[in-house]
Amino acid sequence: MEFQFQFDWQAAIDSIPFIIKGIPYTLLISFGGLVIGFALGIIFGLLSINKKWFFKWPATAYIEIFRGTPILVQVLFIFYGLPDLIGAPVDPLTAGIAAIALNSGAYISEVVRGGVQSIDKGQTEAGLSLGLSRTQTFWSITWPQAFRRMIPPLGNQAIVSIKDTSLFSVIGVGELVRQGQIYIANTFTAFEVYFVVAILYLAITLSLSLILRLVERRGLASV
Repeated sequence: MEFQFQFDWQAAIDSIPFIIKGIPYTLLISFGGLVIGFALGIIFGLLSINKKWFFKWPATAYIEIFRGTPILVQVLFIFYGLPDLIGAPVDPLTAGIAAIALNSGAYISEVVRGGVQSIDKGQTEAGLSLGLSRTQTFWSITWPQAFRRMIPPLGNQAIVSIKDTSLFSVIGVGELVRQGQIYIANTFTAFEVYFVVAILYLAITLSLSLILRLVERRGLASV
């Protein structure tokens, strides 16, 4: 038997209106989780460089646990395991946002730690010599410089988090992959549908990359 495959462009085009219904969920989960994750990253990143052990150890434990376990396991634990603990079901969308937030927060914590520690200590000494408090010196001098250095790795984490949402189809979140799976079940055009899904993810991540490059250039220009 001779097998010949021919890409069905019409099937791919026909699938687009259905698949793009998953874009709002993909963006909501990824960016909603990233906003929370950024807040967690700042908190635990700064705690991880605190000299007091009762601040540093819990922060380090959080970072290592969520960086050391797969995000798929984390979202399954939140969606299927957490209800047993709290006695109430967890909405798939909530589980997805929580997983992105906790996972990205751990990675962003390391970005924050590295960014802050990369600033020369002389900057702090200069601020203190001007009569500023340590808190004022940090937020006025150290943090702005550190944040500019964090932009590239933060952008990379945003892209990773967007792609991670593709795993959440296992809990029924209606993002791009889930929409594609539903469409395939009715049309049996897996190759074409997953091709469209891949192109949509690529369009989202490339757009974000372009925006981040513009932000990075403006940040460097302001130095």
